[in-house]
Amino acid sequence: MNKKHIAIVGAGAAGLMAAEVLSSHDDVMVSVYEHKPTAARKILMAGKTGLNISHAEPLDQFVSRYLVHDERLANYVQRFDANAIRAWMLGLGVESFVGSTGRIFPTQMKASVLVRAWLNRLSEAGVAFYYRHGCIDVQGTTLTLVQSDQKGEVIRQFSQDFDAVILACGGGSHAKLGSDGAWQEWFDDEQLTPLYPSNVGVLKDWSSFIEPLYGQAIKRVKAWVQPQHSHQGDIIISHYGLESGLIYRLNHTMRQAMNQEGFVLHLDLLPDKSLDAIIKIVQQNKKQSLNTVLKKLGLDKVKIAVLRECTNKTDWSDFIKMANHIKDLSIKCTGFRPIDEAISTGGGVKWSCLDDDLQCLHQAGLFCAGEMLDWDAPTGGYLLTACFATGRAAAHGVLKFLDVKKS
Repeated sequence: MNKKHIAIVGAGAAGLMAAEVLSSHDDVMVSVYEHKPTAARKILMAGKTGLNISHAEPLDQFVSRYLVHDERLANYVQRFDANAIRAWMLGLGVESFVGSTGRIFPTQMKASVLVRAWLNRLSEAGVAFYYRHGCIDVQGTTLTLVQSDQKGEVIRQFSQDFDAVILACGGGSHAKLGSDGAWQEWFDDEQLTPLYPSNVGVLKDWSSFIEPLYGQAIKRVKAWVQPQHSHQGDIIISHYGLESGLIYRLNHTMRQAMNQEGFVLHLDLLPDKSLDAIIKIVQQNKKQSLNTVLKKLGLDKVKIAVLRECTNKTDWSDFIKMANHIKDLSIKCTGFRPIDEAISTGGGVKWSCLDDDLQCLHQAGLFCAGEMLDWDAPTGGYLLTACFATGRAAAHGVLKFLDVKKS
């Protein structure tokens, strides 16, 4: 019996997970095409700070984090949830632990150990990897591929037919790692939701007064754009504005509030103190200088500097107004950093263009998975989990399409 030949375009989280599912069947042959010299480059970059691979929160809460108007993504995640991911990691010889915030990490806190074990297992299972092989066109299950040398110069262009194809090309962020969004040319405009930066820093024009604080944190604040969506954490001051996990978490509500002038970010600089408590301390020390009073309230130099930067000088002599600014400091932001600097992107192939198995409705045998699908999520393990889950779903869809039974 001839084996079914399946191509996977992209050796990231979704593509590798699809390859794993497919390679467990003897009746298929799997070829993975990656236009970069190595696999899993974005996973390895994320792993420099510990590789947050999933999250241990209750599943119903977990799936609510995804910004997608389609229940299919939740179904895929439920089939390969955090417990399943931990078991899969253990099968690779990589133990994991749940951190204090519920985030799941490899015990060794290294992505390289996991990636190496994973690639070795895939190779042993017969998966063929073709690095420096980029896809430049897709026509159903026919791919046009280009092979490049070490200098990035094209040395060969060829077309090849497959029994099925899984596109796992990533989103549009970090082009140097492989996710450049070039795959959008293979789809009609009406099949796509435009890509946008997600989990990305925001723009704020600072005066020279703030320059010495670049890289420092505004610690333990509550932040919101819409009052019903407030979160607490730290924010890093950057030369271009603000960044941190807290900022990323607010990206969605920021985009909703965005207009031609930007949006307003609100900070509570002392979330553990009520306005009444702050006013009481202010009134008790109204003969002191503003800086002295602010220090007695518990504001550090960074918070004091940002408070002064973002308020009118005429308010500085009115301690009651300053007390109100402490509880609700308005910071006018002008937009977001470029898409290539984003940790991830939202938008992509519309769910209405895919069947329940992630097969393209307009191209039989062509499947999509990972970040190129139209969904968005915060950092915290949600990104990788969805890539794993959709990679598996697309692979099972291929097996169903080709009527391949478990060996």
